[in-house]
Amino acid sequence: MSGPFDSFVLFAEMRTGSNFLETNLNAFDGICCHGEAFNPHFIGYPNADEILGVTQKERDQDPCGLLDAIGNAPGLNGFRYFHDHDPRVFEKIVADKRCAKILLTRDTLDSFVSWKIAQTTGQWKLTDVKRRKEAKAHFDPLEYAEHVGMLRGFQQDVLRRLQVSGQTVFRLTYEDLQSVDVINGLAAFLGVEDRLEKLDTSLKVQNPASLSSKVANPEDMAAALAVHERRDLDAVADFEPRRFATVPSYVACQRAPLLFMPLKGGPTDRILLWLAAVDEGSEDELLGKMSQKDLRQWKRAHPGHRSFTVLRHPVARAHQAFCSHILGTGAQVYAGIRQTLVRRYGLPLSPDGPDADYSLDDHRAAFKAFLAFLRPNLNAQTAIRVDAAWCSQAQAVQGFGTFALPDFILRETELEMGLHMLASAVGCEAPSVPSEVEDAPFSLAQVYDEEIETLAARAYQRDYMTFGFDRWR
Repeated sequence: MSGPFDSFVLFAEMRTGSNFLETNLNAFDGICCHGEAFNPHFIGYPNADEILGVTQKERDQDPCGLLDAIGNAPGLNGFRYFHDHDPRVFEKIVADKRCAKILLTRDTLDSFVSWKIAQTTGQWKLTDVKRRKEAKAHFDPLEYAEHVGMLRGFQQDVLRRLQVSGQTVFRLTYEDLQSVDVINGLAAFLGVEDRLEKLDTSLKVQNPASLSSKVANPEDMAAALAVHERRDLDAVADFEPRRFATVPSYVACQRAPLLFMPLKGGPTDRILLWLAAVDEGSEDELLGKMSQKDLRQWKRAHPGHRSFTVLRHPVARAHQAFCSHILGTGAQVYAGIRQTLVRRYGLPLSPDGPDADYSLDDHRAAFKAFLAFLRPNLNAQTAIRVDAAWCSQAQAVQGFGTFALPDFILRETELEMGLHMLASAVGCEAPSVPSEVEDAPFSLAQVYDEEIETLAARAYQRDYMTFGFDRWR
């Protein structure tokens, strides 16, 4: 293979996401990662017998022989190397400038707690969230201090050696692994022309909860960390895919200097009717499907413009998404996702949607199953995409910032007051806000109960915390 490198090494540790990264590296045409090639207890993978014809016994007798086989194999071959792997090859790996260096790191406390949980459950990989095993880690301050010292010492040694020899390392964090653009950037660094359109998500996040909830003795952990580190142990874990500004979905008035930045699943139809009334025209006259260039031109032509978005309560938004995209049979329905939810996640619906006997109790049970699915889905634990219709509003609003943040974030429950204030800010008369259209075939008010609120709060913990949502009713 012609390119800048003959091989590569991925310096990582347990519970840093190296399995996930290897899976996606192997998805590139021309790249092959051979697992933990120099793990002293196995070769490549726990159940493997050899790598490129080299057995574990042969490797143990001559580790550099396997290193040469990897470097001479067709394509670009590499392996994962941890601090406790065969030290006899370390010097040769670091000194070889034709061996690309990748360094994957993760917050040491996160990786330590994840490691302790995996030791307890025996579950080191997760491909199906239904098979997830739960346990809490016991935090030992001395063990953690030794763990941190050992990992940081190894990483500093690697980086120092590469600096001295004038080599470049491609650095990734655990959070970078969710970005296909970053992974494609790694392929470019390696000299591979192939690019991925999406990431392989067969491996799931195993422990997406807050740190304090994953430890059996969080008070001891907090006390120990207070001496060395300041940590927010109750921070909500965020594994949800990043979102970006979808300017074509924005809607602007022709005459009034108002720009609506809709959140999918919100009260968009009501807002569009209101904007048309402000502009004394029809909905068809509103400006949409704009490019970023179009929007910049609109802003220049409307000095004093104001932009806004509207939040909807997570329970109401999830119910709207369920009724619009999962339950029915119209053009908006995601039939493929519904079939998967029925088959894999126990959604109590016919694959073709509700029939004539579909009752209120059926609707309540199906909606609860959908809410139960949303929690692992938003935590990147399912193979189903996180659709914009049910992604967290916190993530969507953050995505606005890749182009421009809204001037106002209004709430559906205070829409009349918020829109009146907005119209006054730009010197326009504020028409009344159109009435809300209830979901069909049953409204949220008909199905709402304590369990639905609990399920929604678990799924949308970030939205409840970020925006201060209380119970729906």
